[in-house]
Amino acid sequence: MTQKNYDAIIIGAGIIGAAIGYEMAKKGRRSLNIDMLPAAGYGSTSNSCAIIRLYYSTLDGCAMAYDGYNYWKNWQTYLQAPKEEELVKFHECGTLLMKTQQNGGLKKQMAQLDALDISYEHWSVEKIMQRYPFYDMANFHPAKPMNDEDFGKPTGGRVQGAIFCQKGGYISDPQFATRNLQLATERVGGEFLFNSRVAEIPTENGVVQGVVLKDGTRINAPVVINVAGPHSQKTNAMVGAEIDMKITTSALRQEVTHLPAPEGVDYSAFATVVSDSDIAVYSRPEIGSNILIGSEDPECDKHIIVDPDNYDKNFTDQWTVQAMRMGQRIPTLGVSNKPMGCVDLYDVTEDWLPIYDKSCIEGYYMACGSSGNQFKNAAVAAKAMVGLIEHCEAGGDHDNQPFKYQLETVDHKINMGTFSRLREINQDSSFSVLG
Repeated sequence: MTQKNYDAIIIGAGIIGAAIGYEMAKKGRRSLNIDMLPAAGYGSTSNSCAIIRLYYSTLDGCAMAYDGYNYWKNWQTYLQAPKEEELVKFHECGTLLMKTQQNGGLKKQMAQLDALDISYEHWSVEKIMQRYPFYDMANFHPAKPMNDEDFGKPTGGRVQGAIFCQKGGYISDPQFATRNLQLATERVGGEFLFNSRVAEIPTENGVVQGVVLKDGTRINAPVVINVAGPHSQKTNAMVGAEIDMKITTSALRQEVTHLPAPEGVDYSAFATVVSDSDIAVYSRPEIGSNILIGSEDPECDKHIIVDPDNYDKNFTDQWTVQAMRMGQRIPTLGVSNKPMGCVDLYDVTEDWLPIYDKSCIEGYYMACGSSGNQFKNAAVAAKAMVGLIEHCEAGGDHDNQPFKYQLETVDHKINMGTFSRLREINQDSSFSVLG
């Protein structure tokens, strides 16, 4: 059974998949997003911490994040949404980044912010304490597992201070943001197909032909884009795209901790996003005066690679260790005996940077390995991917002469070879994530 033809099939309808569908449809391409789940943003996107921040350890990363911020800041304009349409809220509370031994006092990050003329403030320990009077600013680095006899003990001295970027914050409902993108895509002619799992990606003479669904339905298209999130590795295996890949993707199990703020503290009224590599966690306000706490993946924490179709969704000691690390900074923080938060998957590469690339199969493209740090870049990643696809489909040799994408709101060109499947591990990466 064959359905009508499309110009492009996007496997996945998470935040980046939906954004790619939108950008494709705006270009006049007949696009179809296929997702095995019942709604857009229903998978790992729904549990994203959805942090919007501008600081990065590389210039390209910082420029891309700045461009992405501008789309979130002007979300209604980007979506071409009618005034009466309900849209997700961007909480621009700012981001506070601690200067620590672990991050070299932020010298790299400040150099990139300066190069792009992104403003920030230096905050002393005293200034931090004015905003967070319940903080203990002692050093606890390096992070340790809970069974270490020195866990939770100060290691001497205090945190060096911080930088504060006003441009930044978080999205209140990442699934709703993806729904916003779906509606925008449909307004310009793009389509979505839910509760449908891709079972086969047929090729002919090394050229992709479309997809075959689990129920046997065949859908034809000359372009297929893998944006399957934690299922990206399995999707690549269907078509044999992994044959030449130096950088690969895996489904990494993650836990996010939610805790009530200290008693009597209206946390969401003043709190910012905080990255604190000294205690190896990041945090942001959460609904109901709660604190959302995620791991910055220190070396002592075990990385658990799983089968995305079969993994433990229960909280473990990782939930507790994140709570206890936050308790080092906030001594009055209580740890609930009824864990709240979420257990979900990241789609990650060896260097924690995404793959935005073509493949060895003509017409088959990849936007994967993006979990944990690319939510904020959804719009710009989608625009760059569509540009790369157009370049390659017109005969461009991206592998040998990488496509360069001119950012629309920032005067900077991104060398898309940075995100190649053929790259060596990027040693400039922080090898960690922030939401």
